[in-house]
Amino acid sequence: MPISAISTTAPVIALSGMNATQQQLQSAGHNIANLATPNFRREQVQLATRPNGGGVSATTSQDSAEGPMIETDMVRLLQAKNAFLANLAVFKTHDQLTGTLLTAKG
Repeated sequence: MPISAISTTAPVIALSGMNATQQQLQSAGHNIANLATPNFRREQVQLATRPNGGGVSATTSQDSAEGPMIETDMVRLLQAKNAFLANLAVFKTHDQLTGTLLTAKG
């Protein structure tokens, strides 16, 4: 893969990952906030790979079963937080490398 492809693909993938994990964070927060709501159906977020290396997409749906699952929601909250931070690190590293390459070239 040429460097130019990496330089345009990396931020797209990282940004899509940050958007998807933000949706996961919101869903987990929504589930936790509604623990005491009668007949509440939890939200779930499904992730799917976009075609042609375009990153990831997320869709939210309701769980078929009623009731709280605080352990699952807390684990998903932490997973989403860490995934967001990892994608942010990729985005920042790409930005730094691009700046370094432009400085070296200029």
